[in-house]
Amino acid sequence: MTMVVEDIVARESRHVLQTYRRNPVTFVRGEGVHLYDADGRDYLDLLSGIGVAALGHSHPGLARAISEQAQTLIHTSNLFYHPLQGQLAERLAQLSGLPRAFFCNSGTEAVEACLKFARRYWYTKGEPRAEFIALDESFHGRTFGSLSVTSDAHYREPFEPLLPTVRFVRTNDAAALASAVSRSTAAIIAEPVLGEGGIRPLTPAFAAAITDACAQTGALFIADEVQSGLGRTGHPFYFSALGLTPHLVAIGKALGGGVPVGAALVSQEVADTVSFGDHGSTYGGNLLACRAALCVLDELVGGGLIARIGRVGAHFEQRLRAIAARQPIVKEVRGAGLMWGLVLVQDAAAVVPAALERGVVVNRTAETVVRLLPPLIITEAEADEALGRLETALAAVGVKN
Repeated sequence: MTMVVEDIVARESRHVLQTYRRNPVTFVRGEGVHLYDADGRDYLDLLSGIGVAALGHSHPGLARAISEQAQTLIHTSNLFYHPLQGQLAERLAQLSGLPRAFFCNSGTEAVEACLKFARRYWYTKGEPRAEFIALDESFHGRTFGSLSVTSDAHYREPFEPLLPTVRFVRTNDAAALASAVSRSTAAIIAEPVLGEGGIRPLTPAFAAAITDACAQTGALFIADEVQSGLGRTGHPFYFSALGLTPHLVAIGKALGGGVPVGAALVSQEVADTVSFGDHGSTYGGNLLACRAALCVLDELVGGGLIARIGRVGAHFEQRLRAIAARQPIVKEVRGAGLMWGLVLVQDAAAVVPAALERGVVVNRTAETVVRLLPPLIITEAEADEALGRLETALAAVGVKN
């Protein structure tokens, strides 16, 4: 490490709360799918800040929009109108089919809002249902409500007791879901593609079971599209690819392209039960966040990025399956669009530093999965180069007996 990097690490070790295990790299600049560290070394980014940098790094249009807005007006609070929040809500309604939006600052906060609005719906109906059904391997965030519907004991146990009215069922087990959901269930919550749980798409049969359970019991369905939404899978939202019609949708990550913003998208049926003061956010939907999000949506829809993701994603999948055929360390390839997991026959932890050594950024999730969430602007040529580097890392790690 250079002296500059050593100083950064030392200062953090003294003053930053130690909740993150950081990789020993300090990034200082980015351009497109490239990141550059403090020593000037170039990396190809197949993680995009865990799915946040949808337009890549230093996107000219996004940078210009943020700069212009910062020089005009950043924030006024939700005590007043401003011209951008309604525009963004309208665009998201057109994209999702859900007519209303509540703006917040992150995906976790969006999930929290969805849980509250589901409870509020049943309170207004005079049938105060409290129970939530969630999935094994799910991850919905780290606030108390979102953590309560996150299954991993590692995240949960130090902070228990959490919400007592949560039941977990096995992912893609339609029979287990049908037996768990009842007229005490306020809502089922699920990621259409489980992210932290190892890039596990819900099966069409399980999606149909969600629809049936909601129809039979009246339970609401909350789709957590924080990681899988906004074009990541080649669809605006993956719930539509599964034939699901959610009452509430949580989004975040890619929405601002790096500016913190999230939203709970709300059906009219649920919106009609929400009153003034039921929820709020000081920063939520401020001018800077909305301007960034509008720029991202301009690229996704007006710029034709979603259609391009389908083409590049198919190429990405083809390359991954070829790697799996050559490398015995890879057991399975899962995902859609530009959201992929390489399931290994062993712990994937060693792949992350091996990939960094070869100039490619990935991460590990669910212990055995290498997670790939490249910027949505990645080209076939850039994907080829990055995946070539990743394959050399996989070969170097090899199969451990």
